Amino acid sequence: MQIVSAAKAVAGIRSGQQAFVHGGAATPSVLLDALVARSAELASVSMVHFHTEGPAPHLAPEMAGRFRHKALFIGPNARKAVNEGRADYVPVFLSDVPDLFSSGTLPLDVALVNVTRPDAHGFCSLGSSIDAALAAVRSAKVVIAQLNSRVPRTLGDTFIHVSQIAYGVEVEVPLFEHASPVIGEVERSIGGYVADLIDDGATIQMGIGSIPAAVGLALHGKHDLGMHTEMFTDVVLDLVESGALTGARKEINRGKIVSAFMMGTQRLYDFVDNNPMIEMRPVDYTNDTSVIRRFSRMVAINSAIEVDVTGQVAADSIGPRFYSGVGGQMDFMRGAALSPHGQAIIALPSTAARGTVSRIVPFLAEGAGVVTTRAHVRTVVTEFGTAQLHGRTVSERARALIAIAHPDFREEIAMRARIAHYL
Repeated sequence: MQIVSAAKAVAGIRSGQQAFVHGGAATPSVLLDALVARSAELASVSMVHFHTEGPAPHLAPEMAGRFRHKALFIGPNARKAVNEGRADYVPVFLSDVPDLFSSGTLPLDVALVNVTRPDAHGFCSLGSSIDAALAAVRSAKVVIAQLNSRVPRTLGDTFIHVSQIAYGVEVEVPLFEHASPVIGEVERSIGGYVADLIDDGATIQMGIGSIPAAVGLALHGKHDLGMHTEMFTDVVLDLVESGALTGARKEINRGKIVSAFMMGTQRLYDFVDNNPMIEMRPVDYTNDTSVIRRFSRMVAINSAIEVDVTGQVAADSIGPRFYSGVGGQMDFMRGAALSPHGQAIIALPSTAARGTVSRIVPFLAEGAGVVTTRAHVRTVVTEFGTAQLHGRTVSERARALIAIAHPDFREEIAMRARIAHYL
């Protein structure tokens, strides 16, 4: 590994190459800024990544033709570029992404990562985001790393050796933080209904946002909960400190919080640093259905943009407009459903747009993508209650979902369902 400036590190990236960018809190902003500073020399550089934090200068309109992003999951800073046709979206299960790199389906010329300084043995930790970054490092022809003293040293399958890194840039840049969300009355109600479905000793997967935060708050009275998830936030730290989350009854990785990446505050990053309770693993492990189903009481909690009365879930688009990604929803929904006493839960507010739009609908919006099929959906929760759909007919599903829709929309949904002969 050569220690160089950021400008020198990215000087060898050429037009037409394909680069992986470390994502989430670990977004390598110093390297991205240095690469964009060379944009006048470049054309058609593909930038492959999950959601990144920060300003994402390579996604600015003036960078069209210089860089083109291939989104494996669409973050807020990439949404406009994707929907304006300046960036591309790759619909893919999160668990499949490492194989895209290792098989050469998405060949990588360069990987830009944000890691710890080397330890006494020459190993650097990928810190807050292992996800597919480990596979990217192993597959890329050239690895360029921010050697960052602010990256937490996480344990598990997180380490790369300096011999794998061509160029290192020494920096001291804090990870991007994600503030704890505001929890309103709607979220509290949903959190309470979801918590009622979770037994002591269950193993949980949940993501980011106000609903997971509300669920976490409602779980503080539980005992010996475990965590096996693709990502986590400060909510998990709160559960550990409350005594609810111990992992003591997990069938595998007992006592460990297993995850592929994290997003939170500096408090969370301090907590995970060198913490043996935290085991970071790539997404082809965390999201592997054959692993997830081994937990006898696996609970997967995911959300949706809308759910139709037959149970179809749209989660990556609003009509034809792409919003996020397929992500790990199906990985965990199916894995939890196959667990002996598992729960596969879709939790969402009953309305959007300040109560003017129902999220329980007779039909998905034209152009909307189905992320979770009607056959995979088991349980749907809104602030108005819980609908159990598994093994139910279409008419039974429709009645159950209408009952948890917002009262202002129930009559209209039922009328349209009757016209379609669902009722």
